[in-house]
Amino acid sequence: MERFTNHENCNILIKYELWKETIRRYCNEKIRQRKERKMSVLEFIKVVILGIVEGITEWLPISSTGHMILVDEFIKMEMTPEFKEFFLVVIQLGAILAVVVLYWSKLWPFYIREISPKKRKELNRMNPVSRMALTFVEKFCDKDKWILWFKILVACIPTIVIALPFNDIIEEKFNNYVVVAIALIVYGVIFILVENYNKRRKPVCTSLEELSFGTAFKIGIFQVLSVIPGTSRSGSTIIGGILVGTSRTVAAEFTFFLAIPVMFGASLLKLVKFGFAFTPSEILTLVTGVVVAFFVSIIAIKFLMGYIKKHDFKAFGWYRIVLGILVLGYFAGRKFL
Repeated sequence: MERFTNHENCNILIKYELWKETIRRYCNEKIRQRKERKMSVLEFIKVVILGIVEGITEWLPISSTGHMILVDEFIKMEMTPEFKEFFLVVIQLGAILAVVVLYWSKLWPFYIREISPKKRKELNRMNPVSRMALTFVEKFCDKDKWILWFKILVACIPTIVIALPFNDIIEEKFNNYVVVAIALIVYGVIFILVENYNKRRKPVCTSLEELSFGTAFKIGIFQVLSVIPGTSRSGSTIIGGILVGTSRTVAAEFTFFLAIPVMFGASLLKLVKFGFAFTPSEILTLVTGVVVAFFVSIIAIKFLMGYIKKHDFKAFGWYRIVLGILVLGYFAGRKFL
């Protein structure tokens, strides 16, 4: 009986080792295939196209998701589903960098300046801890820009509290062509109605300095709407800004600035989820997409800011309606024909 038991245990151990070796070989083969997969010229062109689409649609209020769905339908990327999901989010870093470069003078909250004798006398009357802290603030901190960043953070609160906990569920349930097409059409109509309504009003906030914390928070609430695919983050916040009384220029600029922490946070979450192990081909794909998105975003932002000085957002509303109908018609036709 003891020999039979030992023999049986030996068979189990052998089977376990064979199973482990099979799994190891399978994993090594997958890793080898990923490493051997090099980016062809065609794949490079596809990544460039995705970067162009991201750079344009991220800042214009026309929904980057809606366009990415169409691009993905006609341009099939040779990448794993996990990396594809990661890439389509992290490519936004190029768009963020474009905002930082273009608006550096409005965003960088530090400088070096001399403290006036009058202010230095006031500081000298304070206790050592307060004097040290306030001396640093007076000499190195641009208070107006720090206030702007606090307004941006306040505007992010609704997204963090309301949207972030349900982001994965919303992506799973609503990331389909029907929802995207309906959102494109509905918000296109809203853009037209808001602009018609806005003709009879004068903006009460015409500069970022006039933007109150309360107004920033209200714009942040409108940003929550963008968790529905097809809405457009820039579109929802621009509509919100106009409705709460800001000028088109202020609404657009604050939308750009609000994107920095939001999109950087989304990219960071995807990076943590995906991991830090990349093949050379994946690194090249990321770098190419981000660089192209950066340069195209600079052009798109400059175009938008020049356009809204003379025009309203109605053209983008009509474009969204047409695109939504095309998306709905194409996918419905493909499904039933």
